[in-house]
Amino acid sequence: MNAFEAAQAREDFHEILRLVRPGARVLDIGCGEGALLELLAREKGIDGRGLEISPLGVSACLSRGLAVVQGDADRDLADFPTRAFDYAILSQTLQAVREPRVVLNELLRIADRAIVSLPNFGYWKVRLSLLATGRMPMTGSLPEPWYSTPNIHLCTLRDFTELCADLGVRVEASSALSDGKPARPMESARWIENWRAEQAIFLLSRPGSGERTAPPASYDRAAPKDDLFAR
Repeated sequence: MNAFEAAQAREDFHEILRLVRPGARVLDIGCGEGALLELLAREKGIDGRGLEISPLGVSACLSRGLAVVQGDADRDLADFPTRAFDYAILSQTLQAVREPRVVLNELLRIADRAIVSLPNFGYWKVRLSLLATGRMPMTGSLPEPWYSTPNIHLCTLRDFTELCADLGVRVEASSALSDGKPARPMESARWIENWRAEQAIFLLSRPGSGERTAPPASYDRAAPKDDLFAR
């Protein structure tokens, strides 16, 4: 399986693909080797840019013809102009930054909408593991032991939604992933989701922003599964 095929197989990438409008201007922060950017470019024809802290990741992106620069989400987002993008994507990275609150604010300054995915430390298997073993849990979405994990600000689904409310950030849509199953729409404020979602993906905006990029109609269960914007 090549890198593009691997990207297509990732449920979180497939869900992000559904959220992004064709031809949109996208900044992928912490883009790694560019698998998501390449997928979005092929499937949605986006005008994509990337920010990646690893020199090896940047080199891999450039070798694939992607427009990526080396940078750190904690330090370099301030250099981007306000509303320069339609979407800023932070996939499985928020928990690894030093200032999640600042970074989330910056995402919604430089883009009309932010797409954020993160592991949920309130997931029932995490709770059970901590209760049973008394040690920091390891799961499919949290695979590293505590002493080598890049995660420094793990949070629960409830923590994140409360942070959004505190910052005046609107959750336009959200979905959950668990046990390798396809993503499903969820109401992130419901207490039960804090137990059963292993990972979560959010489409975020600020009230009154995003007029240039119309939001998805809803996360309607009747919507076409392959593309949220296929209507």
